[in-house]
Formats: sequence, structure tokens, C-alpha cells
Amino acid sequence: MSIDLNLSLNRLKPHKQTYWLTRFVFLRGMGFVYFFAFLSTAMQVRALLGSDGLLPINLFIERIAADSTLQTFLSDPSIFIFMQPDWLLVGLAWFGAALSLVVFFGFANSIIMFVLWFLYLSYVNVGQLFYGYGWEIQAGEIGFLAIFMVPLLDWRPFPKREPPLLFIWLIRWFLFRFYLGAGLIKLRGSQCWDDFTCLYYHFETQPIPNPLSPFMHFLPHFILKFGVMFTEFLQVISAFFVFWPRVLRVTVGLIFFTFQSILILTGNYAFFNWITLVPALTLLDDRLLKRVLPKKLAAAAERAQEHRVPFTKPQHYLHLAVFAGLAALSVPVVANLVSANQIMNTSYNNWNLVNTYGAFGYVGKKRYELVVAGTRDEEITPDTKWKEYEFTAKPTDIDRRLPVIAPYQPRIDWQIWFAAQSTYDRQGWLIHLLWKFLHNDKNALGLIAYNPFPGKPPAFIKIDRYIYNFEQPFSDHIWRRTYLDSWLGPIGVNNPSLIEYIENNRWEN
Repeated sequence: MSIDLNLSLNRLKPHKQTYWLTRFVFLRGMGFVYFFAFLSTAMQVRALLGSDGLLPINLFIERIAADSTLQTFLSDPSIFIFMQPDWLLVGLAWFGAALSLVVFFGFANSIIMFVLWFLYLSYVNVGQLFYGYGWEIQAGEIGFLAIFMVPLLDWRPFPKREPPLLFIWLIRWFLFRFYLGAGLIKLRGSQCWDDFTCLYYHFETQPIPNPLSPFMHFLPHFILKFGVMFTEFLQVISAFFVFWPRVLRVTVGLIFFTFQSILILTGNYAFFNWITLVPALTLLDDRLLKRVLPKKLAAAAERAQEHRVPFTKPQHYLHLAVFAGLAALSVPVVANLVSANQIMNTSYNNWNLVNTYGAFGYVGKKRYELVVAGTRDEEITPDTKWKEYEFTAKPTDIDRRLPVIAPYQPRIDWQIWFAAQSTYDRQGWLIHLLWKFLHNDKNALGLIAYNPFPGKPPAFIKIDRYIYNFEQPFSDHIWRRTYLDSWLGPIGVNNPSLIEYIENNRWEN
């Protein structure tokens, strides 16, 4: 009888929540995210930011230069403040990609995570327009916290140093701010979030649709309205559950996984969804993960836990100091959350340690698309034949299959989506791109999918603006398009205004 009673009492004891497996999968996720962040950089950085790129880093650093190099570094921390040769820009990106794979395959310590964090921060802080996305600062914030999730030197998959619970809670603090900020910006943004119609337009007007986007666009409206309601509930209400007891916290973690997986399946958002999904792993614990992960991993985690090494007093003091610093940096972020004039995707410090987030506060109802075309004709007439440039992922050819390209990010494809909603005088980088097309610049052409003028460049180039709409799935075409207006041009290589603009910006070759 006493044995049965003891067994019953043991069942009633609360399970201790441990996070050895949680840390393992979290770090593997960070390696995955970092790999695609650095890969996208390595493949494009010379054409975007190199000495003859669209927005050269050396010119940017001249503009932000302070009284000393050290002051410039402290205001915009980046290794490229000190030197900017093209070989270093490309080489460090490939180094970052390789080091990311080391983490992905199971080996990480504080030194490795610090190098990855600071190296990517170095690109973000000098990346200008091309690195101005919310997921760049997300990677900075989560990457900084990841430094403290592992021991200083021990890089084994399951080190003996126990996972730091304080930093697990700091990552949850990020999740709370991220989802609540994303939800509030919607409630304060487009009318379509109030009448639940945003998904009538979102899948068609998002930056880079994928093969499932047309199917989602043509779903019955009652399903799309439910999707909006679910999104608002998830982001505003569920955000608070990250601090609740285990059952609710795990439940909302699984909901976050489901939500981000839907976004991954229905659009190309670079590594945005992944750097949001990976922190949600901290809502799960070993008791859940050992049911879904291989038994060998669970056994390795248990062995490490049996020989765990507690934190020393200096380590505790360091953790508390970091916590206090991040708490102080959170004050303006919280103030922004409760403000009627909320802004999104902004960092309040140059190290991207605590930031404010949000996405799709405004959803456009029409898809404006810029189409770049050129001709070798020496004179423009009504009979001039124009050939269109095809970009890596953005729509141009109405018959071209929609791509699956995320988590890789084709950066000029994203920027041209924003440019279509603006005017050419505010998009200097795009004018520079046209100049390079007029000279068949090898690096610039490496950013796109198809150059219609191999060998000899065009004599004139132009940009027209269209409205693109999905055709029904399984139709003869993917898109139908309607001409809207001339966005820029035609302009020729000898156009005096173009030459003056290039020279004034010091972009000449």
C-alpha cells in the first residue's frame, strides 16, 4: 500500500522543465538561418555594395564618417569601417556561411556565436537600403542572445554547462514583443485588418509570391476572413501566453510553428519566418522534444544533464548585467508598443540588441510591377522592339513559373517591389542599375536571371509600370498584366542628365 501511495504521489509531483534538447535544436536553427543570411550576402554583396556596386560601402562610410575611425565604428559598428576591399566583403561572407554550417551540424560555443553575430552585424550596419529589413535586426537580437546560450569554449553538441534559463526567458521576451508589435501595427494600419479582408489581396500583392500563392488567393472569402481573424488573435492575444504556465506556453509555441509554416509555404520571405520560428523553440522543453527527436539525442542530453556544471558567480553576475542592460534598452521599445504612433522594424541602438517589430501594417490592393526593357535601336519610334530583362524572382514574364527561393533573398527583387510603389527620383540605386545594364556590367547582370542583350548592350533602356493580377490556377498563364504608365525613360547611354546624375553620385566606373 505504501509503495502504491508513493507512486501516486510521484505522479502528482510537477516535472522539472529542462532545456538541453531545446538548446540543441535552437542552435541548429540559428546555424540554418545564419547560413542563408551569409549565402545571400556572399552571392550578391560585390554587386550591391562593392567598390563598383550599386551603393558602394566606401562612399557610405565617407558620408557617416565622424572625427575618428573609432568614433565612426562606435556609431555604426562594422568591421568594414576599417577596410572595404571587395575580396574581404565576399570572403568574410563565405567564411560566415561555412561557420554557420559548423553550428548547424552541432558544434557551437560563445566564441563561434559571437563571430557570427558580429560578422553579420557588420554587413547590416553598412548595407544601407539593401539590408533595411526587419529580419536583419531580428537576426541581430536573437544572435546576441544565442552567444550566452552556450559555454565560452566547449563546442560539443551537449556541453556540460546547463542551459541558462535567464536567456531562454529573454528570447521569450523577444517573441512577446515581436508578435504583439506585429498585431498592433495591423490594428492601427490598413482598414482591411478591421473588416477582415486583407487576405483578399495579400497573396497577390506580397513581394515575391510562390507556387501556392495563387491557390491561396482564390480561396473562398470566408476562409480568407478566418485567416485574418486567426492572425490577429495569434499576434495580439497569444503573445501574452509565452509567459504562462507550461501547457499554455507549449500550446502557443505549437501555434507559432503552425503559423510560420503556413507563411513559409505560401510566400518567399527570405529568412524572415525562420528567424521568427527558431526562437519559438524556447517555448518547448525537453519533455516534449524527447518524444519527437531521435532517442540518441535524448540520451545524450540526459547524460549531459547528469554531469551538468552550474554557473559560477562571475557568470551569474555577467548574466545579470546583460539582463539589466537589455531591460534598460527595452524601455523605448515598450513605449513604442503602447504608442498610437507605433513604428515598426526599428532599432533603438546601433548594436541591434533590442528592437521594435511589425509586418504588413499596410496591405496594398493592387500589385504594381516595374518592367525593365531595352532596345538596340539607335532611334526610338513606334515600331521599336523592346526586350525585357528577367529578374531572379520578381514577376515579369506572365508565363514564368512562380519560384520557391526563400530562405535565400534576392535583394534587388525585394527592392524593386518597393520601388514600384514610389517614384524614380527616390530610387537612385535603380537608376544606377539601369546605367550598368546600358554597359552590360557583369556584376550587375549577375543579380538577374536573364539578360536579353548578351555581347552588345542596349542603346536605350526604360521602365514601364504595370498592374499584375493572378490568373486562375491551371490557366494558360500565371499572370495577366495591364499597362499603367511609363515609370522612367527611355534613356540612352549618352543621356546628359543620366551621366551627370552618375557623376554627381561618384558612381562612374
